[in-house]
Amino acid sequence: MQRIEAAEKFRIDKWLFAARFFKTRSLAAEAIERGRVHLNGARIKPAKTLSVGDLLTIRIGNFKYDIVVRALSNHRGSATIAQNLYHETEESRQQRELIAERLKAQPKPFYTKGRPTKRNRRDIMRFKDSG
Repeated sequence: MQRIEAAEKFRIDKWLFAARFFKTRSLAAEAIERGRVHLNGARIKPAKTLSVGDLLTIRIGNFKYDIVVRALSNHRGSATIAQNLYHETEESRQQRELIAERLKAQPKPFYTKGRPTKRNRRDIMRFKDSG
């Protein structure tokens, strides 16, 4: 973890990148601009400063994270260092596990992306002609 100095400010977009919630800082800033990140229940801007003890609500895809900020850092490190920057609430963890189970229980879509290959087209034609 990085040592906290009084003059240094910790922007929320940099912190989200350092905590490994987003792959790039620009993706973190975009999520904040779209309202997918809330600080203490309020919508914010990417340059908002962060402090220890703040409550963040982050929506990524189908999942929602409620986390409490434990430490501050502007530099991206390893995943083990990133996990020490925050603590996820137990209620949030349970909700994410429940959503993950529901998504796994859903049937897989039958269709495939794109056009069939020449071989697949021939198989389809043989199937239609035989029936």
